[in-house]
Amino acid sequence: MPDLRRQLDEAPMGRLQITAIALCVLLNALDGFDVLAISFASPGIAKQWGVDRAALGFVLSMELIGMAVGSVLLGNVADRIGRRPTILGCLVVMAGGMGAATIAWDVTSLSLIRLITGLGIGGMLACTNAMVAELANARARSLAVAIMAAGYPVGAILGGSVASYLLIAGNWRDIFLFGGIVTALFLPLSLWLLPESIGFLVQKRRPGALSRINHLLARMGHTPATALPPLDATAPKPSFAALFAPGLARTTILLTLAYFCHIMTFYFILKWVPKIVVDMGYLPSSAGSVLVWANVGGLIGALLLSVLSWRIAVRPLVIITMVASTIMVTLFGQEQTTLAGLSLIAASAGFFTNAAVVGLYALIAQSFPTAVRAGGTGIVIGVGRGGAALGPILAGFLFSLDFTLPLVAIVMASGSLLGAGLLLALRQRR
Repeated sequence: MPDLRRQLDEAPMGRLQITAIALCVLLNALDGFDVLAISFASPGIAKQWGVDRAALGFVLSMELIGMAVGSVLLGNVADRIGRRPTILGCLVVMAGGMGAATIAWDVTSLSLIRLITGLGIGGMLACTNAMVAELANARARSLAVAIMAAGYPVGAILGGSVASYLLIAGNWRDIFLFGGIVTALFLPLSLWLLPESIGFLVQKRRPGALSRINHLLARMGHTPATALPPLDATAPKPSFAALFAPGLARTTILLTLAYFCHIMTFYFILKWVPKIVVDMGYLPSSAGSVLVWANVGGLIGALLLSVLSWRIAVRPLVIITMVASTIMVTLFGQEQTTLAGLSLIAASAGFFTNAAVVGLYALIAQSFPTAVRAGGTGIVIGVGRGGAALGPILAGFLFSLDFTLPLVAIVMASGSLLGAGLLLALRQRR
């Protein structure tokens, strides 16, 4: 009897697999807009409620803190109950949170709402990464995960373009209303098109697993299985402890620290660009356009790294892009004098920072076995999201101490350089 895992790894991907991966790309694009909605809205929030830079840094970080908790907790939940139900639950939380932001009455209420919204966004990131890795065959796995991660800047670009229009025609609350409606529309779409991961079903072996697996294999255009493959006795049990047991601990710790350091740099750019540009005397709609250009650069970088990962090992690609990210974020802080100059350097910084994030997602998917893939991804992204939360807060604190933009940029750019150094010590899992 052919091994089911090997069959899925070697066979061409069926229509359902490709469609589900495309849906995960769109779900990640949704994450991209939902996370950056607060960035597009931040100038209006600061103006309406008189929020200073230090306080705004905390508001900008609230959903990032929620994402950290959501990634860790819900990633482990996805390894226990399944990828599909966890993704659907995350969509409900995200849609509700975006809608609730439209009725926030002060900084505290908005911060709490964004914290709860972040739980869903963080869980979604952990689940889609694992889902795509398990839907794709062996040849396309790194490419598929990288393309999925590239959905993030697509959502920021499209959503940012809409947000810039909404800021001209309305106010910052309209951004969250738009996001809530679009997120809600993805619920029926996901119920219809998103299957459960066969890798998860094989690993859990619940009653009726073979019947469910054969139903999915038929929908994917593959030959049905006559029996479940032998249970892998060496596979770790889905738990937090397994991720820090001998054999996985080094991988978990190095990836988490590398992600933490780089994502701090990444979110400094994404969260502070609109406020920095407005403080230079430009309109909020112009500030939104600079952030859109940063994400255009991020999308191009993500797609280029995705293509390169088809032929080149992911780890060296990520290390190189992290070093380049350090240089470009430092240059971003050299106070460009024109809007065109700001847009160009923001796009260049976005190119390298996001390319490295996309590569990290592919590296994470490669590094953990199926039994703990969502949990491992959740730990790395969740704990690493502490860097995402720390980035805007640290930058706001440094600005409050009257540090100049060039000096703040140097400090924040150093995260990427530290991340590159940590990845040099990572041993690749075969």
